[in-house]
Amino acid sequence: MNRWTDLETPHGSIRAWRSEPTGPSRGAVVVLQEIFGVNAHIRDVTDRFAQAGFVALAPALFDPVEREVELEYDASGVARGLALTRALGIDRAVDIANAAATLLQAEGLRTGAVGFCWGGSIALLANTRLGLPSVSYYGGRNVQFLDEPLRAPMMFHFGSKDRSIPAADVELHREKYPTATVHVYPAGHGFNCEPRADYDAASAALAWQRSIDFFEENLR
Repeated sequence: MNRWTDLETPHGSIRAWRSEPTGPSRGAVVVLQEIFGVNAHIRDVTDRFAQAGFVALAPALFDPVEREVELEYDASGVARGLALTRALGIDRAVDIANAAATLLQAEGLRTGAVGFCWGGSIALLANTRLGLPSVSYYGGRNVQFLDEPLRAPMMFHFGSKDRSIPAADVELHREKYPTATVHVYPAGHGFNCEPRADYDAASAALAWQRSIDFFEENLR
């Protein structure tokens, strides 16, 4: 069952897209959006986690600032999305991720987090600040947080052609987090996202399988 639901947070009630597996659950995953909102792509990713056997919940992180945000993958969408991330702030985003994880944990589910782009950096903080096993896809803001120690298993996905995340920054992840798994693909930024110009089907499929295997192992 895939549906919008209400999620109570320290910053008010927000919407969240919830997807549930048809059979027994293998755990739960908090899905953390790009700067474009909980749009069709993020809802599809959430649904795919449910198809893989996980309860998945994607909180609408921008709701405390502006509700029902779904932006296009164009210059206007980027500008608006960046403005919304600044208005929301990192701490409120982490609070909302925590509210989503707490709800799932209260249902008896071992819970992790996965995030994409801006959400990839929130996923890193879900590990360092909330103790959740996490997967970060091309988190462009990770570097400023790499002195925060990991508290759970961690996996990173990057594209070698990503002009916004240089190779030196990727290497810094390996230096700061020697226990984490860092994968690099022959692709650009946003390679997991079909509507983006940098979508790379082969890289997306490999990263997806690695992410599913990660959660299967760490949410047992």
